[in-house]
Amino acid sequence: MRALQITELTGPDSALQLADDLPEPTEAMLTPGAGVIVDVHVAGVSFPEVLQTRGEYQFKPELPFVPGSEVGGVVRSAPEDSNFKPGDRVAAFSMLGAFAEVAAAPEYLTFKLPQELDFAQGAALILNYHTAYFALKLRGRLEADEWVLVHGAAGGVGTAAIQVAKGLGAKVIGVVSTDEKEAVAREAGADAVVRSDGSWRDEAKEISGGGVHLVLDPVGGDRFTDSLRSLREGGRLVVVGFTGGSIPEVKVNRLLLNNTEVIGAGWGAYILSKPQVNVEIGQEIDKLIASGHVRPIIGARFPLTAAADALKLIDGRGALGKVVLDVRE
Repeated sequence: MRALQITELTGPDSALQLADDLPEPTEAMLTPGAGVIVDVHVAGVSFPEVLQTRGEYQFKPELPFVPGSEVGGVVRSAPEDSNFKPGDRVAAFSMLGAFAEVAAAPEYLTFKLPQELDFAQGAALILNYHTAYFALKLRGRLEADEWVLVHGAAGGVGTAAIQVAKGLGAKVIGVVSTDEKEAVAREAGADAVVRSDGSWRDEAKEISGGGVHLVLDPVGGDRFTDSLRSLREGGRLVVVGFTGGSIPEVKVNRLLLNNTEVIGAGWGAYILSKPQVNVEIGQEIDKLIASGHVRPIIGARFPLTAAADALKLIDGRGALGKVVLDVRE
C-alpha cells in the first residue's frame, strides 16, 4: 500500500517520506478480535503528528512508522463478533497508521458514520469531538445554560468544543486572533467572539454577566492566568493541551480567592483503560449529530503527498476547522 512514514525526527519539513509498497495491515497481524481493517478515504491531521515529527510527543514509536490516528473510510474486514461488516462507512481512531491507504483500529475506537457526515467529517470526528465531550461534560461537569469560554475557537478542537457545548445547552464565547478565525468560530455556533490580542478577559466577564462557568483551553501559554480571572465563583478551567507551545504554571492561591478549579482532561490516557466509556461517548456524540449540533467544519484539504504542508499549517497555528488528507483522490 501507499503510505507516509516518519523516517527521521527533523520536523514537518523533512521528517515524512512516501512509501509505495508497505505491507497492508491485516487481521492476522493483530490481536484476535481486536482490529477493524479500514480502507482509508480521508485522514485527519492534528497537533500530535506535528510533535511526532520532532520526537516531542509522549508516545514515541520506533522509526520508521506511519503516523496519523484519524480515519474516515470503509470497513474492509472486521472480527466476526463485532458490530461491523465489510462495506460499512466508519469513523475510526487508529492511534497510528492513518496516513496510509489501509489502517487498523480497535473496535471500541471505531464508529459507524452517520449518513449526515462525509468521510472528511468522519476523519474529524473522534479525536476532537470525543475530547470535547470528555473535557466539557465528564471532566468539566458542564450544565445547560452555563457560559463556556473556548480558546483556539477556530481550530479542530475549538470548533468541536463550540458545537458540543451548544448541543449540551450551554452558551459559548470563542477566543480567536483574526477576522477569518472569527467567521469560523461563528459558523461553529459561538454566541460571541472576542480577540486574543484584546481585552478578552474583561469582555468575556461582561458578556457572561460576571464571569464564565467554564474555560476550555487547548492552547496554554501566557493567557492561562487571565483565563482563571475570567471565571465566576465556582468556575472550572479545563486544560486540554498546549498548542501555544508553553506549559503554564498556576499559583494555587488564585484558586482560593474565588473557589475555582483547574481540571486536566486527557482523553486518550483515560479511555485506553476504559473502552466502554469511549463507546458511551460515541453514543452521546451520535445524539448530537442526529440533533444537528455536531457537523465537523473541514478547513484545508491536502493530498497525501502534501502532508508536510498540512503539518506546517497546524504548526503555524493557521488551521481553520479540521485539516485533512485526501488519501483516495
